[in-house]
Amino acid sequence: MAKGNSWKTRNHTRPYFGQEGRKIVNRELKSEPQFTFNDLYITPFAQRKRYEEDGRWQYVAVERRTSPTGIRIMDDYLNYLSAGQSDMQAFADRHGLKTEEVGAMVFILTGIKGVRFRQLFQMRMVDELLRYTVLPFDEVARRSGLGSPNNMYLALRREYNMSASERRAFLQKEGDVGRFRL
Repeated sequence: MAKGNSWKTRNHTRPYFGQEGRKIVNRELKSEPQFTFNDLYITPFAQRKRYEEDGRWQYVAVERRTSPTGIRIMDDYLNYLSAGQSDMQAFADRHGLKTEEVGAMVFILTGIKGVRFRQLFQMRMVDELLRYTVLPFDEVARRSGLGSPNNMYLALRREYNMSASERRAFLQKEGDVGRFRL
């Protein structure tokens, strides 16, 4: 056992957060959420390929609902995520809120905790960018809000137990690349 004024000596016999220890409260929304994740997701793509009967094709605009909830702060948050931004503190400060309040808003509307909602949004965007483009991994990470290829690697390992190249190979089917344009 350590002697003196070491961390181990000071904290060996007592819990870090008071005598009872830290209490974690898991909440579950008891009413039906107003929105599903799919209702709120905004794709990063601006155009998609449309084929004519004679086999020719052209790019047409993708319908991007930038105000899916009609709630200004929530819609602003969705557009913030869609733009590849992920700094919750910066978003909350911009609206004069605390990050917990933004998380509570997301939870009330979707039944999904705020951090998990952001992770799901980022992972959907990563999947779309990996599947429909040949963007380099650093660009996919930047556009999805994960920031760096290392962060994207860790997120993909957490969610799918795959690397970015493995995930791209898993998702991409013949004809997928070029089906959408940014």
